[in-house]
Amino acid sequence: MAIMEKCFQMGTPRACVLQHSHRRFTSMDKPSFTNILKPPMKASAITSSSSAHSFNLRSRIICKAAVNQVQVVTDGTWNEMVEAAEMPVLVEFWAPWCGPCRMIAPVVDELAKEYAGKALCYKINTDDCPNIASKYGIRSIPTVLFFKNGEKKESVIGAVPKSTLCATLDKYVE
Repeated sequence: MAIMEKCFQMGTPRACVLQHSHRRFTSMDKPSFTNILKPPMKASAITSSSSAHSFNLRSRIICKAAVNQVQVVTDGTWNEMVEAAEMPVLVEFWAPWCGPCRMIAPVVDELAKEYAGKALCYKINTDDCPNIASKYGIRSIPTVLFFKNGEKKESVIGAVPKSTLCATLDKYVE
């Protein structure tokens, strides 16, 4: 198993942020993902203690790349990021001038956090990447496509409620 470059350890009631070869932060390091800990914690609750009792032994290590943000996919990265993905993938087709796209963007951001480690969430700008949009017959935006094992499984068109996207994504998450 490859060493995850930027990971963090989650536990309750405390969290310990880890970096590189899973060493703990020293007092000189500044953890940058305190906003993704649930329930919300103050920065003072993050410890830099090196003793084993400072975190829950049943806590889990989560890769930062799999958490907290929707990544941008392009024509050049589509095959690698979407079609070759081992997890289910949600892709939002959007454009910066699209009002409904701006409405659904925070919902997709929340899904990226909630489904971290279970599904991947991407977005693709249809103005910058018209070939991918054309390949999948995207005629209106926002459109959200769901992929599993590199195959398009389902699409949702328009600014829909979070529950609609969750229900669709749940079909493909194991």
